[in-house]
Amino acid sequence: MFPFNHYRKPYQIARNSVYAKNGMVATSQPLAAQAGLDILKKGGNAVDAAIATAACLTVVEPTSNGIGGDAFAIVWMKDKLYGLNGSGRAPESLSIDAVKEKGFKKIPTYGWVPVTVPGAPALWADLLEKFGNLSLKEVLEPAITYASEGYPLSPILARFWHKAYQKFKTQLTDDKFNAWFDTFAPLGKAPQVGELWSSIDHANTLHEIAKTNAEYFYHGSLAKEIIQFSEETGGFLKAEVLASHQTEWV
Repeated sequence: MFPFNHYRKPYQIARNSVYAKNGMVATSQPLAAQAGLDILKKGGNAVDAAIATAACLTVVEPTSNGIGGDAFAIVWMKDKLYGLNGSGRAPESLSIDAVKEKGFKKIPTYGWVPVTVPGAPALWADLLEKFGNLSLKEVLEPAITYASEGYPLSPILARFWHKAYQKFKTQLTDDKFNAWFDTFAPLGKAPQVGELWSSIDHANTLHEIAKTNAEYFYHGSLAKEIIQFSEETGGFLKAEVLASHQTEWV
């Protein structure tokens, strides 16, 4: 262990110590960090900023983040520690036998088998209800703006996006994956460095999540579309499983 030194730079890329008086947001994507800072400037607290940043990352770094993921939170607020488990449960119909019946000896990387109930939207709503200063609509506004108006791809994002596209076009040949290519490679290729990318559907989904306090995702028209697609393409998700999802305070 080395003693802490403000001037020591042990990594290949030099990183200087940074200090702030009122708040700080650290992410792998500058636009998402800026979204969190903007929320702090609007009077939001750390929880508001964290959710704004997380939602923004689903837009500006889709190679690593998505609305359909899980979320977990550890919060220190008013001299107490809180934990919120936002992980999604596996569908009841998904069993070892069901996986074997589909010809798999292990859980596959792609397709419906590894899909669980998305927990992130519910966690955003529940976390804000307990600790937030702002509404979900205010907190998701930066993400909605980037999704609707677009943003230029950074070099790192473009590289991973291209890598994913090259992999998926050879591995995801089933028709049920067509929507991925329609969304993330609408011109038949991954977007390039500096190219503007936007997704109106993503913006509309975030808008409805914000307007309904995430109910749209689990009980609304989007939930119906998810279940319909699951039923049509051999998925295990059922309406009752999606509708019964709840976060858990621990």
